Parts: sequence; structure tokens; C-alpha cells
Amino acid sequence: MRRQGVLLTSFAEIYNWGRANSIWPLQFGLACCAIEMICVAAARFDIARFGAEIFRASPRQADLMIMNGTVTKKMLPQVVRLWNQMGEPKFCIVMGACASSGGPFREGYNVVKGIDRFIPVDVYVPGCPPRPEALLHGLMEIQKKMREEPLTGPDAPRYFRKDTTCEYPIPEFGEHDLVPPYNSELWKPPAPIVREGK
Repeated sequence: MRRQGVLLTSFAEIYNWGRANSIWPLQFGLACCAIEMICVAAARFDIARFGAEIFRASPRQADLMIMNGTVTKKMLPQVVRLWNQMGEPKFCIVMGACASSGGPFREGYNVVKGIDRFIPVDVYVPGCPPRPEALLHGLMEIQKKMREEPLTGPDAPRYFRKDTTCEYPIPEFGEHDLVPPYNSELWKPPAPIVREGK
């Protein structure tokens, strides 16, 4: 019918179209990847073409967190607190090796080995640092995810389900390390490797 000039749509399609084309990123940078994120907002790469023009200074006005740079254990409680303050629906892009897994600082005592241990991550953008084009690709993946998201049923997003919580525990400094060391609902430690013959 669309080929004949008759437009048919559903409420979910309009709702998702609106969300995907009006993204409000949180202005938040931790390290060198933030320089690449700033480039995305400049004229050459122009993130405004994708409906994400203005970086918001307040988490209450943002719906996209672009996590970039090394996340230290001292900074982590503030990151989770900002995530909790963002209104639903909200999404997270992890940009760069440091935010994804700790990167070259992974063995440091003060570095979080991946922000996905504490908050849910929707898209990973690899690189050290990733180029602005890679971040734009990550943004397009978020838009694709928004457009395809069902609003009802068992696959509905977490903010429409009553059996899930949208607030995540904020880690605190314990006697030796962060407490809790990770969010058990989001991340499980890998099984130990058993080598045969030893």
C-alpha cells in the first residue's frame, strides 16, 4: 500500500522513529577518547545529521551515555550515579578499549576492567581511540536498535517490564576494593581455565 501512496504505520513505529531521531547524549568525557567524541560534534563529522545535535550537561536531560576513556575506581560511583539519574529510556555506548575492558591500563589496581560490569551497555565501539566515524557507526547501531525495539511482550525493553529495576547499585569503597566488585545481574566472572595434564 505504501507504493500506492497510502501510509500505514503503528504507534510503536512512530514512537521508535521519534526516539531514534532525537537522541540527547550526555556531555561526559574521561580521557583521550573524549577528544574524538568532541570531533563528532564539530562541523566535519556533524553528529546533528543523525538527530543527536546537542550534548546535554545534565543527566536528567540526556538519554545516551557515551562512555569514553579510562574508568577509575574513584570515578566509578559517580558514573553509576549519573546513569541512575538519566531518565528511561536510556542507552549506553562504550567507546574505546579502556571503557570496554580497561585497555592498556587493565592491570592497574585502580582501573575498572570494563564498565559493563556495573551498567548495561548497548553498543561497543572498539579502538584506541576509535575514530569519529566509528562512533557515528555506533550511534547508527543505537538508532537501529531503537527502531526495532518492541514496546510490548516478552522482548519489551527493561523500562516497560515490572520484573526489572532501572536503578543499579552504586559501588562503595570497602576495606580492600569496591563493594560490590561487579553487578551480578549484568556480569559474571568467567569460569577458570583448567589445563589438562597438570
